[in-house]
Amino acid sequence: MTEVEDLAVPLDALLIDAAFGPIRRLAPDLSTVKLAGRLATRPGTTASGLGGLAAELLRVVRGSSELGPGPKDRRFADPQWQSNPVLRRILQTYLATGRTVDELITGAELGWRDDQRVRFLADNLLQALAPSNVAVVNPESVRAARESGGLNFVRGGLNLVKDLAQPPRIPQMVDTSAFAVGGNLGVSPGAVVLRTEVFELIQYAPQTPTVRAVPLLLVPPTINKFYVLDLAPGRSLIEYLVRSGQQVFVLSWRNPDARHAHWGIEAYVQAVLDALDAVERICRTVRTVLTGVCSGGVLAGLTAGRLVETGQLDRLAGLTFAVTVLDNDRAGLPVAIADRYLARAATAMSRRRGYLDGRVLAELFAWLRPGDLVWQYWVNNYLLGRRPPAFDVLYWNADTTRMPAQLHADLVDIAMNNRMAGPANGLAKVTTDTYVVAGISDHITPWQNCYRTTGLLGGDSRFVLSTSGHVAALVNPPGNAKASYRLNPDTPADPEAWLAGARTESGSWWPDFGASLGQRCGPQRRAPRKLGGRGLPPLIEAPGTYVLDR
Repeated sequence: MTEVEDLAVPLDALLIDAAFGPIRRLAPDLSTVKLAGRLATRPGTTASGLGGLAAELLRVVRGSSELGPGPKDRRFADPQWQSNPVLRRILQTYLATGRTVDELITGAELGWRDDQRVRFLADNLLQALAPSNVAVVNPESVRAARESGGLNFVRGGLNLVKDLAQPPRIPQMVDTSAFAVGGNLGVSPGAVVLRTEVFELIQYAPQTPTVRAVPLLLVPPTINKFYVLDLAPGRSLIEYLVRSGQQVFVLSWRNPDARHAHWGIEAYVQAVLDALDAVERICRTVRTVLTGVCSGGVLAGLTAGRLVETGQLDRLAGLTFAVTVLDNDRAGLPVAIADRYLARAATAMSRRRGYLDGRVLAELFAWLRPGDLVWQYWVNNYLLGRRPPAFDVLYWNADTTRMPAQLHADLVDIAMNNRMAGPANGLAKVTTDTYVVAGISDHITPWQNCYRTTGLLGGDSRFVLSTSGHVAALVNPPGNAKASYRLNPDTPADPEAWLAGARTESGSWWPDFGASLGQRCGPQRRAPRKLGGRGLPPLIEAPGTYVLDR
């Protein structure tokens, strides 16, 4: 297994752990025992690491240590961490300990699976022990207490009690009072033109005199709500596409509960097919561009395979996969094989409940990046007694949904057994051209694994590597001076070879995607004056009712 292949965070592992909650990942396990065993059999490595730590700590006490935080480490940005001799020594002791832990894990030379598990535990432990998390040590906290007479701790305590009262039991990341779906989020004009038990289909109102003849159907994730594609004005991909003359439709999934436990992959693929039928009917077309995002991309791929089986692939004018992993063969399969018993237990747990609670999944995602998503807000909310910031992406992230038990089981099965890449699925026979986009720092669907989609299907592929992570790679509107993306017209088998030959383009990838749609979506036609049609009238204004379900 190559280094590139080792970078994945497999979907099955996340969905399995979500059933148990993050405690299972945070608890010591057999990998920790293996680390202790390897270090015991390598006394030279252990002695060297501990000796180096002792020598560095001696320099810390003497005041001669040169250890310091990285320039991007915001935890220790306050000048007091350097100017105060006591705080500087506390900080340097922490940094020396963290460096030694990393050296010991590296020196143990564990297998990939055990190394990743141990590093996850070590990272969470070290992040938790950061002196910036301690009220009487953090200079910002001490300053706030002096200025407010201790009221920051009173407010922080109330925030803590509120956050622990219900899941996800992590610090609140966003001021939810600043947003309302349909108020200042998800406000692109449109209407629901079809409602089924599973989804609402939203058609967006044209914003140009003419539109492209071939429409676009967006399939959002089944784990979160669709409006990540339609955030605030100026940050909405849907708004951008509509204003460029694209006819746009999106599925808005119903937030299921225990009554819908039987909804599985078949129900969701059929939902995409039903939406495709409606789009063709309304737009009087026989072709549509199908675009899937994250787990919605899995559904889009399965739908394309189904169209191959029924001889209807020509209904697709193009396929787009955004932050989506289809080929799981090299996306952490050793983890999946080792945890098959956990997979059975996890799916059994969700089956008894009837669904997988999205709040637990959000909690798990937070502990994958504890520094950014847990402890930063611990300091802000509890030590400083402040409200979290008002940020639209974080509001969307906190607005979780449930996943039906059968869909949970099916997605775990697809990932563990790599069914999307198998010959039975027929993706190699999907000759439709594809546009694939990923985020270079995505920790949910690593870009190297997203890239392998280019070799999985039979048509030509264009791969675009955006900046940022899983969500920020999508919410990437033009106008950001720091934004960039990478392009390479060739698609070699090795993702690192692709990266080596890629050129960097400044700005957002949205215009590139729009240009790609312009090539696939046919001639211009007069924009429709009314939404819906041919027996599918508008039912309610966008964003509809399902997106408001809690």
